Amino acid sequence: MESAPTAGKATPKKAVHQQFQFGPWTMSTCKSHILESEGPQKEKFDKEMQLPQLPEMVFAENFLRVQHESGCGLEFNALDALRLVDAHSDPVKVAASKEWQGARSDCEHIKNVVSPFDWTYTTDYKGTIVQEKTGTLTVSPTLDRIDVEKLKKREPIHFYEDVLLFEDELSDNGTSMLNVKVRVMPSCFFLLMRFFVRVDQVFIRVNDTRIYHEAGTNYMLREFSSKEEKTVNIPAAVHTDPNEVSKHLKLTCEIFEKLEFPQS
Repeated sequence: MESAPTAGKATPKKAVHQQFQFGPWTMSTCKSHILESEGPQKEKFDKEMQLPQLPEMVFAENFLRVQHESGCGLEFNALDALRLVDAHSDPVKVAASKEWQGARSDCEHIKNVVSPFDWTYTTDYKGTIVQEKTGTLTVSPTLDRIDVEKLKKREPIHFYEDVLLFEDELSDNGTSMLNVKVRVMPSCFFLLMRFFVRVDQVFIRVNDTRIYHEAGTNYMLREFSSKEEKTVNIPAAVHTDPNEVSKHLKLTCEIFEKLEFPQS
């Protein structure tokens, strides 16, 4: 974790921006430094967040945006993701066994009774809708599903990026992380935003948001899923691997949506 800059210390590195054009779509990403402990960005987060404390590493300037030429699209950023974290109750404290709480008596989060909040930073964020110019994105439930077999076909990847939004080690009692990836092929683009949290000796949870668009169509498919399981029921060898551990979790929620945009 980076500390706040002081006199004599180097200033944070400049943000790195990337952009890629895919037909009528523009893919934009930004990667920058960790949120500093003071300054305009920190003041903005403190003002707009109700959380007693933020994750150890918040990448306030990082984002991934997919925007159609009509002006509508989706953006993924840390501020909007953290807005959806429960700032008023601590569901983990209820779920954790007395034995675990006793063994972790030095955990600042478990002891937090004055301002309880979801210190795992669990969020069901599915992206922020962007609407500029005259473009309007229509969101509706759908029976359509992302064609996984099409994604398995070998195609050249024209653009790929992995953007980290926030991360926290939960006072050495696990990990909590949110990142979003995008890959663009000749026939489509695919995004995966994953929230992964592991609370040692309690549970592991994975919230996935998948976005798929096939070139030539006037919509994106968005699939959200939430999976969870007690750690005692999961092989220890996969506890730290989000891809592998996901196979051992129970599905608790699924949402399927079609996001339609104006055709050119």
